[in-house]
Amino acid sequence: MSEGELRIDHLHKVFGDHVVLDDIGLVVKPGEVVVIIGPSGCGKSTLLRCINALETIQGGQITLDGAVIDGSSKDIAKLRAKLGMVFQSYELFPHKTVLENVTLAPTVVLGRDKAEVEAEALELLDRVGLKDRAADYPRQLSGGQKQRVAIARALAMKPEIMLLDEITAALDPEMVHEVLDVILDLAREGKTMIIVTHEMGFARAVADRVVFIDAGGIVEEGAPAQFFDHPQTERAAKFLRTFEYETVREQ
Repeated sequence: MSEGELRIDHLHKVFGDHVVLDDIGLVVKPGEVVVIIGPSGCGKSTLLRCINALETIQGGQITLDGAVIDGSSKDIAKLRAKLGMVFQSYELFPHKTVLENVTLAPTVVLGRDKAEVEAEALELLDRVGLKDRAADYPRQLSGGQKQRVAIARALAMKPEIMLLDEITAALDPEMVHEVLDVILDLAREGKTMIIVTHEMGFARAVADRVVFIDAGGIVEEGAPAQFFDHPQTERAAKFLRTFEYETVREQ
């Protein structure tokens, strides 16, 4: 096993009597960008939450660097620090400035020097084009700006893997590209990422591998060109035709 490898074996997740994820198996290598797509309600976001131990699983195992990710483990905080989660709804602290939002976890959770963390945070904010907004509060930002702050906040923990859950779903169309550009830059730099998205053009551009989930299981996976141009299953082909139809209607 290589350092930074995430492994999911026979993952089983249920909510009451409803099976959400059934026998999921997936390996994500360091530097790989895996994009997870599928219809609403198929279990995509739940999978990310299981990886970060925000949901309890009922079967199987998830490991990072060989260590089991388990929400009840005494080492879960240390493991979570290796997983940078960015949510659809930003989850910024409204009473803290942009800079304070980015520096809070490294100083409190990791106990790092405040001045050093602030210097790094300003570099990250510059990277996402928001250094000049460091003293502002979330209420003063647009949706796209809030999401870029959330990305900078996750990066401030220097995670091994970024988990991105529908990060453009709550944005106006004109704000989507400013967020996707940041993610594309991270991909070019070799950042390991697992991305849940409905943006098919973005998925094709950023992914090393596309994983298509439906009804709680992995139906198909492959390189972007193969998946989008030559899907191997009728279910994947039908899913992709839906997006083609929507594109025609929008023209």
